Amino acid sequence: MTPFLAELIGTASMILLGGGVVANVVLKDTKGNNSGWIVITTAWAMAVFVGVTIAGPYSGAHLNWAVTIANLALGKLDLMTSLSYMAAQLLGAMMGAFVVWVVYKDHFSQTDDAGAKQAVFCTAPAIRNLPINLISEIVGTFVLIFTILHFTDASLGGADESTPIGLGSIGAIPVAFLVWVIGLSLGGTTGYAINPARDLGPRIMHAMLPIRNKASFDAPYAWVPIVGPIIGALIASTMYVAIY
Repeated sequence: MTPFLAELIGTASMILLGGGVVANVVLKDTKGNNSGWIVITTAWAMAVFVGVTIAGPYSGAHLNWAVTIANLALGKLDLMTSLSYMAAQLLGAMMGAFVVWVVYKDHFSQTDDAGAKQAVFCTAPAIRNLPINLISEIVGTFVLIFTILHFTDASLGGADESTPIGLGSIGAIPVAFLVWVIGLSLGGTTGYAINPARDLGPRIMHAMLPIRNKASFDAPYAWVPIVGPIIGALIASTMYVAIY
């Protein structure tokens, strides 16, 4: 396992489970059809837990261009490493989306709603108002990055002398809860991409796959879940440096 492979496999696993729950809820004749937003946000949070558990020991489990860009801005990663992480995340997102399509292929064929089929792959605004949609993605990603920057390692000992200890896989739980509350609280406007790779990779895969009666790439909107999270990550990292 290398950091590149960890980011690729971790992101693919996250998208497989995250896209998978959307497919289960919105596609026709699935067991979970119409089970609702709580199911989607909960499974997405658990999908993040799985991805972080896989990639964490090897790459730090960014799984998100916004996280990588924040670390680059803070000087925690060099440019080439950051670009390799971002490439792995994009490819992993495409791979995960492809497997979701294979698993739910019969249900894609049964579903007539082009928007529902596209929703399995990428986000779209509930009300199309690009400035507000952009703000929604900025705010959601700001909460994600600013909170992650405040995560601390568990330790033993007193304030004067403490020893950091690892938490193993349960160390991925805080970020899962974080993504869950962002989805529940702020996800109703745009579907909370908060991750350019998570949206762009599957969006490209949706455009490439032979899906009957599918929606367009939606280029007039597709930049929002890319630019918004990047801006949110940069604001969060800048504020963190200014405060601390």
